[in-house]
Amino acid sequence: MKYIMTLVWSVILVSMLNYVVSSVQAVPFIFKNGLIMSIPVAIMIFIIVAIIPNDPLPKEQH
Repeated sequence: MKYIMTLVWSVILVSMLNYVVSSVQAVPFIFKNGLIMSIPVAIMIFIIVAIIPNDPLPKEQH
């Protein structure tokens, strides 16, 4: 489920960014470009989550 929701949020956020940038630059908005770019963004998020440890750091006692 977390993979599906990550992909959904990636599509939403990248498409929104694509819309804003295309509006600022006065070029036509193409939804397909947002879909294509959201897949590498989601893959990068999965890689970053796999690299970052989830365990709490042990407290050092002095």
